[in-house]
Amino acid sequence: MTSELLTEFLQSRSDGTSEHTLKFYHRCLKRFIGHEFTPEDINDFLHNLNCGNAKHSYYRAIRALCNWLQGQRYITDNPMAGVDAPKVARRLLPAVTPEQMQTLMDAADNLRDRAIISLLFDSGLRLSEVASIRTSDIDWSSNTLRVVVKGNREAKAVFTDRTASLLREYLSGNGHTPTLFGVKAGAVQDTLRRLSEVVGFQCNAHAFRRGFACNLHKRGLPTLTIMHLGRWSSLEMVASTRSLTFDDCLKHYRAVLN
Repeated sequence: MTSELLTEFLQSRSDGTSEHTLKFYHRCLKRFIGHEFTPEDINDFLHNLNCGNAKHSYYRAIRALCNWLQGQRYITDNPMAGVDAPKVARRLLPAVTPEQMQTLMDAADNLRDRAIISLLFDSGLRLSEVASIRTSDIDWSSNTLRVVVKGNREAKAVFTDRTASLLREYLSGNGHTPTLFGVKAGAVQDTLRRLSEVVGFQCNAHAFRRGFACNLHKRGLPTLTIMHLGRWSSLEMVASTRSLTFDDCLKHYRAVLN
């Protein structure tokens, strides 16, 4: 694979593909430059990666590239047919609980950060979505806001009265920036990383997103409803949060059957 071919592939993805996904492709595929498009070479490349479960990310990126190569007739046979998908270790991923959310609210030292924490927990927003919200995107009458999600789709996110109060208070003194919070995704990530060090548990955007799904599930909402509220594109993606423990399910089981 050459750097020119990588550039052509990325340019072909630019229409309808998020900046985050383009960076994902570039990050994974630039390490594949110099390798051949054969099952043997791809398997060898994946085998020699030392990045745990992240191997599957490289596998997905190379698979997308090979599908594109075949579609463009650069290759006749898709080499991925002879490539074994890396095994992914199944583990429970961190999910912010209501108690942890309150701990984070107490640890935050300014109103903006408290509003971001509350909004993340209520809505399961991604970092890029939080950073791109404009004041005009908020519908105060329904406690919802308009967001642009993966694939440049427009969707809605919901928030509680608690978050609405924080947002109104925040906007009363900070209503003059192009976006709601006036920061980029990286700055939100840095804030969450700093708070994580203070409170002693993970609180990145993914942990909030998983917490959003788990909290709604524990409250009895069906998976299909959670899928729509969280802007997931399939039920399988909701299930992949993998943050519910046996004890969580046991409590739900007893509450329903007892």
